[in-house]
Amino acid sequence: MKHRTFFWFILPSLSAMILFIALPVGSVFIQSLHVEHEQVLRVVENCGPFGCAEETIVDREATAELRENQPLGRFAGVSNYLDRNHLAVAELRSMWERSDSFADFARRAMTLPFWRALAFTLTFTFVVTPLVIVLGLAIALGVNSLPRLFRGPTIFVSLLPMIVTPLIGSLILFWMVDSRGVLGSSLQILMGDPDLSLKASPVLTWIMLMVYGVWSSAPFAFIVFYAGLQTVPEEPMEAAMIDGASRWQRVRYVVIPHLMPLAVFITLMQLMDNFRVFEPIVGFQAQANATSLSYNIYNYLRGDAAQFGAAATTSMLTIFGIVVLLTPVLIRTWRDFNRKRT
Repeated sequence: MKHRTFFWFILPSLSAMILFIALPVGSVFIQSLHVEHEQVLRVVENCGPFGCAEETIVDREATAELRENQPLGRFAGVSNYLDRNHLAVAELRSMWERSDSFADFARRAMTLPFWRALAFTLTFTFVVTPLVIVLGLAIALGVNSLPRLFRGPTIFVSLLPMIVTPLIGSLILFWMVDSRGVLGSSLQILMGDPDLSLKASPVLTWIMLMVYGVWSSAPFAFIVFYAGLQTVPEEPMEAAMIDGASRWQRVRYVVIPHLMPLAVFITLMQLMDNFRVFEPIVGFQAQANATSLSYNIYNYLRGDAAQFGAAATTSMLTIFGIVVLLTPVLIRTWRDFNRKRT
């Protein structure tokens, strides 16, 4: 294809990417270098029957004029990235000097909002992603081995978590694990502890959120793997059966290599989705025990005193984290592509 033809071919997609991806990311980066203006204070003298006294008040007109002239706020450079609400470099250095061990340092670091959110985000991502892939493949293999009469209803039931809105699904499970719900009351009976609460324990809260993450995402992996199973060539399968290979050996040496490109695709999608975990935390009202980077962004933007600079900074750090997670997978995909070309 000629360069001119290729340019006109990709121009619509390239224009959409610049308009809807590059420009918004650039604007968020610029906002992340600014902080909101502080209110302008003015000292006035109030006089009454018993004399005069000085009082400090907010000069609303001067504050409004300042914000109108500089709508982005006051330029702060990279200090937003280094402050206590984000990377907290100075605080981490002080904690390291005062810590007796790495475990003590990690415990102290969990008191910082960014690192506490990052810890849960990474744990959620690296636990849920492989479980989704394994469970999705297992369900696809199981459904594919069913008689055709039962496949349709089974596929419909398996896709129900994708039909339910994520926030509604998390609310349903939240009510179920309540002390008065089915799961919560059953667990109290099994453990013999009438005061046991899943929502009061940080560890149980994390486990509950990850279980929901696997439940809500597994249908996507299942349907992708199930579609890929329909394209498995018959010749290698028949040859393996003739050679006496068991079902597990056929799956391991024939089916899984054939589905590996789909597994890479699901991994990319799940890494991006799980790193942006947000709805389960809101639905479970779990922000006391678990916060994510996306929840921190939401928390900075809500209320009357919205912190746009802090939200933009966390957004850029989230984008950077996603890029770091995707880089190894993309490098492997590029190497496999070049190997096939040669």
